[in-house]
Amino acid sequence: MAVIALKCPEIKVTAVDISQDRIDAWNDKDFKLPIYEPGLEDVVRATRGKNLFFSTAVKETIKEADMIFVSVNTPTKIRGIGAGCAADLTYWESAARMIAEVSTGHKIVVEKSTVPVKTAEAVEKVLSRNCQNASFSVLSNPEFLAEGTAIEDLLNADRMLIGGRDDTEAGAKAISVLKSIYEHWLPSERIICTNLWSADLSKLTANAFLAQRVSSINAISALCEATGADVQQVGKAIGTDSRIGPKFLNASVGFGGSCFQKDILNLSHICDTYGLPEVANYWKSVVDMNDYQKKRFVNRMIEYMFNTITNKKIAVLGFAFKKDTGDTRETPAIDVCRGLLTESAEVYIYDPKVTDAQIRQELSLDKFEWDHPTRQTVKPSSYDAKIHTCDDVYEACNGAHAVAILTEWDMFKTLDWQKVYDNMMKPAFIFDGRNVVDLEATRKIGFVSYAIGKPQDQWVKNN
Repeated sequence: MAVIALKCPEIKVTAVDISQDRIDAWNDKDFKLPIYEPGLEDVVRATRGKNLFFSTAVKETIKEADMIFVSVNTPTKIRGIGAGCAADLTYWESAARMIAEVSTGHKIVVEKSTVPVKTAEAVEKVLSRNCQNASFSVLSNPEFLAEGTAIEDLLNADRMLIGGRDDTEAGAKAISVLKSIYEHWLPSERIICTNLWSADLSKLTANAFLAQRVSSINAISALCEATGADVQQVGKAIGTDSRIGPKFLNASVGFGGSCFQKDILNLSHICDTYGLPEVANYWKSVVDMNDYQKKRFVNRMIEYMFNTITNKKIAVLGFAFKKDTGDTRETPAIDVCRGLLTESAEVYIYDPKVTDAQIRQELSLDKFEWDHPTRQTVKPSSYDAKIHTCDDVYEACNGAHAVAILTEWDMFKTLDWQKVYDNMMKPAFIFDGRNVVDLEATRKIGFVSYAIGKPQDQWVKNN
């Protein structure tokens, strides 16, 4: 919405939310925004108070609007039919009913949330059956942004996807209106128009394909370790094939974020619903491999450290699911830290953009609760006393038996590893879950070093 306001100064954009605290944060006079995203502050500074506004006046704003973008949660269900895989559309239906309640005239309603295929059909029914004073055109406009590069991804998008009913005059006009907004900065050929169902499915499929590549290279990383191959060399070799390409071939401790796992499980559930169990199992295996990679990383740590980490201090560097974001949703660090805590380790966590409260909340929530606002409360656990957060990376490492790198923050590449080593217990271990450090350089310092998909440390082979 901020980028639309920036590129379309003649359009008034109002972002609404029922949370007063959240809106207050977006209106903060010092521009301390509630999320960290490179470049976002500059865009908000240029537009807020001019044609970009943040408000809790939800119904009033809906009444005034010509076009309504719906960006509410579509979390994974945690109970009932489809629990653990199906999308919970409670918030989407509530939003549709509110729109129907207060609307007059004709409005264009745009799906921005990631939703199951044919959600738009259900939304159309809710809107049309609950409102006598208005008509609606429903469009699907899924987002393909990556956190950390979201502004650039919008300004120079590979494609902008708009799904709608082009077989009706109102539907075709709605598609044209939304397309004209994006044409303020994107060439027409990058704006792809499809039917509603293709747009919904394209979003799920895009995330599934990207996650599939991560799980594929992570599966090969296990084989590389077993055989002495180097996964980075393998990734480079296959990535030069123009049919494959180099992106998303970096082996790691696993993928995270709010979309990949949720969308794949949703896609798998849809396949099951349509009587395609083999297809459902195929996509579910992508998530299974991701879970395996996180468990394998923890097991490697324990194996290296004489098969016990009880009461040992382990420094965890990075808790966000990737660099340049403070987002911790489904971050691999959650499962890795839980694995270490289950083995009674003392876990000291440092991340430049993640707070102590955020870390403790993530480690206290059950699976999928992170996406349900009414359940996002920190619950006491038996691990609390063994979770420590640090404001300084060297403080986290001092006296540690091991360092585990779980987020690829650039700063970790340039740490004074000699200083870190000098202040650690010996033997000192590095477990690089993102392949960001110079493995041989750390071994020359004296570290016993492990990295995903790399030949094993000679020290381990000899012991």
